[in-house]
Amino acid sequence: MLKKKLLATVLAAGMLISSLTGCGGREGAADNTAAADNTAAATEDTADAAADTAAPAGEGFEKGAVVGVSLPWLGTQNWKEAETMFKEQLEAAGYQAIVQAADQKVPQQQQQIESMIENGAKVIVVGPVDGSQLGAVLEQAKDAGIYVIGYDRLLENTTGVDGVVQFGSVKTGELQAQALLEGLAKEKGEGPYNIELFGGGPADPNAPNFFKGAMSVLQPKIDDGTVVVVSGQTDFTQCATPDWDNSKAQARMDALLSGNYSDKEIHGVLSPNDGIARAIITSCENAGQDIPVVSGLDAENESVEWVWAGRQYSTIAKPTTDLVAKTIEIIDSLQAGNGMPSTDVTADNGVIDVPIYELPPVVVTKENAKEVFANDPDRMELLK
Repeated sequence: MLKKKLLATVLAAGMLISSLTGCGGREGAADNTAAADNTAAATEDTADAAADTAAPAGEGFEKGAVVGVSLPWLGTQNWKEAETMFKEQLEAAGYQAIVQAADQKVPQQQQQIESMIENGAKVIVVGPVDGSQLGAVLEQAKDAGIYVIGYDRLLENTTGVDGVVQFGSVKTGELQAQALLEGLAKEKGEGPYNIELFGGGPADPNAPNFFKGAMSVLQPKIDDGTVVVVSGQTDFTQCATPDWDNSKAQARMDALLSGNYSDKEIHGVLSPNDGIARAIITSCENAGQDIPVVSGLDAENESVEWVWAGRQYSTIAKPTTDLVAKTIEIIDSLQAGNGMPSTDVTADNGVIDVPIYELPPVVVTKENAKEVFANDPDRMELLK
């Protein structure tokens, strides 16, 4: 639940002052501490006033209510899966689903969310194009009594968010870097190893966290000379890939190879997702390089096949079905009047501490692919 602070001055017969702190969000609960017995009644009245500033607790809403889902785009397999799964599973659960994608355009996403508000949505799920650019429209949703759940990405610089469902983003980066180092040791002999670093789209709040997690693992190896970033480009701003665009990643890789590897072999590349990984591998092959050890993310079908064939060393599985299921679990809790589930994880979005419902990512290599996808018949079909 969102954390809110309330300070009230209570005048009673003895002119004693009570201070109270309310933790509530949409449920509006408050913990009251009285300064003296003769102010207890006044304190209770003040707590009631605090509860009135948020949506009443336990109300819930009708089962057939409208639930909006605003996705950033459908340009990768995980977002396409999310579109299909949300529509099918929300409707199966009895909700009226409005599922839209914004084609990586912030104004389009703002308009879509405004339309969902106008259509009476009780909950809006938002996978933001840019997590920092939706504050005004999310505040509008909050003022209308609508719950807002961030999906896969943090909603920043706004109080208009009740929680975020995502896989651990820093942990994801750590796993990518660990897989890169393990792959280098297995496939490239003894170091030092020549590597390059790629980050995701700078508008995505997960992207710098992926990079941060990866660098927490790689920086000590850079410092001791185990790995060498030949280009010297080690800052996220240098390594980011605008819009997660595969063609931009491939163009950057082409430039890195032509500028730094005319007489060197590249041994490994930190890649933030599968589409970029495939672009990097294609660039290396075009340049006549042996395929380097390359990380990835999302376990896209094509990259699962490449991992199985030994072309891409690793990916990270973040099953869309798990994210969607967790999100609908929260929606069901809200519908039943039980509010947002409890969680021990929060993230500072620049304005408030946002509850995070965090799922564990899993690294996938050829060695463990069948184990990871044992309950995923579609991806098991790829491992033949």
